[in-house]
Amino acid sequence: MESLKVSDYMNRHPVTFETEMPVAEAVGKLLSSNQPGGPVLDANKKVVGFVSEQDCIKRMIESSYYREQIARVKDIMHKEVLSVKPYESIFELAQEMLGQKPKIYPVLDDDGYLLGTINRTHVLKAIDIQLKDGYRTP
Repeated sequence: MESLKVSDYMNRHPVTFETEMPVAEAVGKLLSSNQPGGPVLDANKKVVGFVSEQDCIKRMIESSYYREQIARVKDIMHKEVLSVKPYESIFELAQEMLGQKPKIYPVLDDDGYLLGTINRTHVLKAIDIQLKDGYRTP
C-alpha cells in the first residue's frame, strides 16, 4: 500500500475564527460553512485555539439562561489544539484518532501556519479509497 498523506485529503478552505469575534458571528460562520468547527487564528494567522459547534451550543444555552450576549470566541475556544502536518500519514492519524477526542485537526506547516483541516470523514474516505484500490484486479 502506498503512503497516504494528510495533504491529499485535507480541507484546504476551512472555516476560521478570530479571538475577538462575537460568538454569535462565529455561529453564523459555522452555519454558513456547514463545518462543525474550525481553528481560531491570531493577528499573524497562527492557530491559537479551536471552536466547535458544541462550544457554541454551550455558550448559547448559558447566554439564554443568564441573558448575556457579549461572549467572544476567546472565551469559549479550546486553547490546547492537537494538530497535524501535511506530510503525516493518514494511517498514523487514523490510529491517533482512535485514542483522541478531536474530530477535526488543523493542518499546520512547520512554522505553525494553517494550511487546512482534516476530519474523521476525510480519513475514512482516504482509507476506503485505499482499500478499494487494493482489491481491484489488475
